[in-house]
Amino acid sequence: MPSYVITGASKGLGFEFVRQLSENPDNLVVGIARDKAATVKKVSEELAGRSNIHILQGDITDYDSIKKAVEDTATLTGGALDFLVANAAYVSQWDAYDSLGTLAKKPQELEDDLLKSFKVNVLSNIHLLNQFMPLILKGQAKKVIVLSSGHADLDSIRLYDLDVACGYAISKAAMNAAVAKFSAQYRKDGVLVMSICPGSADTGQFAKATPEQLQSAMQLMGKFQQYAPNFTGPGAPKDAVSAVIGVWEKASIENGDAGNFVSHYGNKQWL
Repeated sequence: MPSYVITGASKGLGFEFVRQLSENPDNLVVGIARDKAATVKKVSEELAGRSNIHILQGDITDYDSIKKAVEDTATLTGGALDFLVANAAYVSQWDAYDSLGTLAKKPQELEDDLLKSFKVNVLSNIHLLNQFMPLILKGQAKKVIVLSSGHADLDSIRLYDLDVACGYAISKAAMNAAVAKFSAQYRKDGVLVMSICPGSADTGQFAKATPEQLQSAMQLMGKFQQYAPNFTGPGAPKDAVSAVIGVWEKASIENGDAGNFVSHYGNKQWL
């Protein structure tokens, strides 16, 4: 029975990973969520009858809560884990629509928000991978997948002047480097660690945007269309998740995927 752990399982792509992976009754799917009660309720309402889903309490910024989630996962799986999907992230709404030069007008807010992006998206995920690695080393598949973003691709930033979502982009780029470092340590043990970008998925990120922010978002969408002329806007989460799963199923150390950062197409085409 292949075993999976997904962080940020309460909504968005995280819940969609739980939904799709649990469709196969042979899979054991563990979702980690900050609000366990609400997530259990959502599973019971939308995924009723799937006894292969287990929701655990956990916040990736709380080291001890993840330590407990690791212990509970080990009990469920017999001490091993095949797949760890590091999906949970902080997507700032404060810096999502402005450049660093504009954000610099509020230096303390810039510092606080950038540090929060780094703490959640980098440091907390480093702790997460370290805590679950003993279980991964005992697993069969030995795959660790970190959800990344095309915003972290330096060529795209410089070629298309992608000057917004600064903290998110910087933190995701830093985590890509951490993924490569984990791979450098554990590839010899047969562990595949890699970053995958799910593309642009509609997870309600623009729901509370002001008219000015929506204008900035439209400018960003225009740059995306310059990059990928067929791009028509964020796609459905189910398609993004299905594509990411397809990439990690094909990925292997032997194919040169260890430590790599790829898109939902399995290459460097981000949209």
